[in-house]
Amino acid sequence: MNYDVAMRHQQALDPSALTTIATTLHAIGAAITDCRNAGKDAEADPAVILLVRHLGAVCASCPDSLKLRRTCIDQIAEIRRHPVLRTLAIRGVAYDEAAKRTFHQEGRTALRQLADALGLDADTFEVRSNKGGPAVSGEVTLHGDEVYVQLSLGGLGHDREVLYRRVSGRKDYCGERNRFASVTALLAPDRFAEQLRRDLRLSPAVHTPERLFA
Repeated sequence: MNYDVAMRHQQALDPSALTTIATTLHAIGAAITDCRNAGKDAEADPAVILLVRHLGAVCASCPDSLKLRRTCIDQIAEIRRHPVLRTLAIRGVAYDEAAKRTFHQEGRTALRQLADALGLDADTFEVRSNKGGPAVSGEVTLHGDEVYVQLSLGGLGHDREVLYRRVSGRKDYCGERNRFASVTALLAPDRFAEQLRRDLRLSPAVHTPERLFA
């Protein structure tokens, strides 16, 4: 049985209604889905190819690539000056799925940078994420052989978003007494790593940090 439909071909022949990047991308995505359902190769489908070419026409009025690249570089610099984790810590992420997703993505990155600053080998720690329910931020956790660091928002109050303690292995979930720090401390991983070494009496690093996540 043929499950193919004509819609993508009709849109490809008359794309006049596709005037924005969003609508054109939606049409391309739908066309690729139609190809998959019909068992056809989207890479060679004439409608998909025409719709992708139309996307180029939609973008023709945008600034040239050099200007767009410079804008991207400027925006990266702006983001680094105002880390999103700090913003999310202030505004919270409860009942905001997009903000919560960003929190967990950025939280995992921040904790991997901390592991790098601590000089932890890849097989001596894990970073895990528990999103919890819609009313909470959930937690992002770095659990190493000696150190446990957990990032969450809202539950413990401002400037106490990061919980850390010394543990005895990755099956130890209790460890020694809890200590707390702000998300701002986590965003300076080298300095925070020194604080953890001092507060938790951690063993010297077994390798030099490689800055894989900078």
